[in-house]
Amino acid sequence: MAKIINEVSRTFSEYLLLPRLTKTFHTPTNVSLKTPIAKNSSEKEPRLSLNIPFVSASMQSVSGSEMAISLARRGGCAFIFCSQPIEQQAAMVSRVKTHKAGFVPSDSNLRPDNTLNDAIALRKKTGHSTMPVTHDGSKNGQFLGILTDKDFWEYEDDLEAPVLEFMTKKENVVYGSVGISLHEANKLLRKNKKECLPILDKNDCLHSLVFKKDYFDHMNNPDELLDRKKRLVTGAGVNTHDYEDRVPALINAGVDVLCFDSSDGYSEFQKNAAIWTRKKFGDQIVVGGGNVVDGDGFRYLVEEADIDFVKVGIGGGSICITREQKGIGRGQASALTAVVAERNKYFSETGIYIPVCSDGGLANDTQIIIALAMGADFVMMGRYFAMTTESPTPRVSIGGRMYKPYWGEGSNRARNWQRYNNEEAGMKFEEGIDAYVPIVGSVREVLSVTTTKLKSTMCNMGSLTLKEFSDNAVLTRISEQSFVEGGTSNVLSVDKDIPREV
Repeated sequence: MAKIINEVSRTFSEYLLLPRLTKTFHTPTNVSLKTPIAKNSSEKEPRLSLNIPFVSASMQSVSGSEMAISLARRGGCAFIFCSQPIEQQAAMVSRVKTHKAGFVPSDSNLRPDNTLNDAIALRKKTGHSTMPVTHDGSKNGQFLGILTDKDFWEYEDDLEAPVLEFMTKKENVVYGSVGISLHEANKLLRKNKKECLPILDKNDCLHSLVFKKDYFDHMNNPDELLDRKKRLVTGAGVNTHDYEDRVPALINAGVDVLCFDSSDGYSEFQKNAAIWTRKKFGDQIVVGGGNVVDGDGFRYLVEEADIDFVKVGIGGGSICITREQKGIGRGQASALTAVVAERNKYFSETGIYIPVCSDGGLANDTQIIIALAMGADFVMMGRYFAMTTESPTPRVSIGGRMYKPYWGEGSNRARNWQRYNNEEAGMKFEEGIDAYVPIVGSVREVLSVTTTKLKSTMCNMGSLTLKEFSDNAVLTRISEQSFVEGGTSNVLSVDKDIPREV
């Protein structure tokens, strides 16, 4: 007969934190939100850590290249969706890796015989106003000069004239040589009051570009997540069907983290795909697995599949209907605490720490905080990031307010057949719905609010690190009435109840 677990399946909204002693040094400026995303031992540092405990879901309506760039600049990581052709996903990864690398390959190049019209068309296509001129118009051709939009007047000069007549020629260009450090390159820019520094090889061929704006961008984003080559870190979702082609393409594009995208990761399909990836690429790549909801699933992925981190959660997402369609899942708080307990047990047995990601069931900042207090090393979110300006879907006006479309990867719209072990054409049922979410601001704006709340709460809990936060946390179950008591009552809210004069 079936085994029945009598414990009620709990959600994050059923808990509150009890404050711990706050000492004088427990201030937000002293709090670190750094957290591991790769497995590690107590003797070694993780191969990769996040600077903030937030990643975006591998969904068509959430994680494109723009999201990955914005999130990495804030210290988190996006998982670019895999429900698309391999070449397109690899191209998205490549755009992130070349966006800000310190030494940036040039993708806006001209020949000296190109016209100003050609230059204007190239600027409109790429958005770049600085265009190196090489003998053949290639990114690594012999460097002849450089053209910017300050070198000509679009509405006054002859636009059929060749670029050669307007560009700054090589002999008048300040440039660096291959082998120069990024620090020295920035010093040259500062000393010569330049915006861009071409880097040339020993044959005077263009190698890369260094930009002043990238230096200031770095200074304005001190938590940005970079790899060893000073490129932004990005993740990507993969499936258990075409991984033998998709994984190598993504790694060649420079991806840092892979995660198997499945509503149920407790399967031999995921084990086989993970083992293949590990045998082929070793520890070169961080590999995450999931999703699971109990200790058995955690043990299977860690011991059988050699996974770096484990995602927890089935059916808790705002547009996920797996629970109602298939009767599979668990309340997110119960699932997370069960997996965290097994993770801690595994660590005590082996000395190997496996990061846990809580995926889904997060309706607000408070629930994000509760998930981290319960032992999640980081959280994965879809709706949270779908509501930002950087999500890849178009703006839609509904009733005078701006929204963005948001749909689940298990929906007909996603057409992500490879998530399902179904030989028949088409889908007989959906595990996700189609919806709209309001636009709330940029990634920078929404994360600023959430991280401020999180740091403040950590101080209330006498904690300066996420590990201390989880270790120190004391949570209490709440009743329905205590939940009501926590909101406003017996007052007229200025924002909600009192109409404003027009």
